[in-house]
Amino acid sequence: MTGPPPARPGTVGPGRDDGRDDADVIAQSLDEPELFAGLYDRHAPDIHRYAARRLGEGAADDITAETFLIAFRTRARYDTAHRLARPWLYGIAANLIGKHRRTEVRALKALARTGHDPVAASWSDRSDDRIAVQAPLAGALASLSPGDRHVLLLVAWADLGYQEVAEALRIPLGTVRSRLNRARRKVRAALSTDPAFTSALDSASPCPAGPPSQNRS
Repeated sequence: MTGPPPARPGTVGPGRDDGRDDADVIAQSLDEPELFAGLYDRHAPDIHRYAARRLGEGAADDITAETFLIAFRTRARYDTAHRLARPWLYGIAANLIGKHRRTEVRALKALARTGHDPVAASWSDRSDDRIAVQAPLAGALASLSPGDRHVLLLVAWADLGYQEVAEALRIPLGTVRSRLNRARRKVRAALSTDPAFTSALDSASPCPAGPPSQNRS
């Protein structure tokens, strides 16, 4: 499968994007569960793409489906003061990806060692993912702690701002900054052959500070 899986039967129904923001969709889905499919339609492709870059296409199907199943089941606890649900969804996905950290690190190490890995090979079919298949970068990513790797890739690959990462991972904004700075230092030398990844990190500006959401699964 090359795209996100369809909604699971019995969880969300056919969706339509009628212009309501994420918070409204979530709130109204408490009375009309089928409306939650609108959230899936908006965000599933991005969640799937991010998961595929981390774990490969096959695992991404399961991560995406499970992310939205968890989101659907816990939507009553969502804080609608957060009008955009992306950080919430990426936080759920990051937790699920974290359960596969051994698979991810094994794939990265194999890619760094041999230049090819069956899991990581799925990254190479998209030109904008070219930096992910570089052996030096793979080795650098494998050397990071899980927390540092989550922060780095949520900024660089999911295009989240610092405050959004804090909300997604339920950590203080200062922790996001320190983890990102540490990760940058560790991988910068490996990125010297392709500055695209570093540029993505350096161009990400912190969002206004505020308390991270506590509505995460």
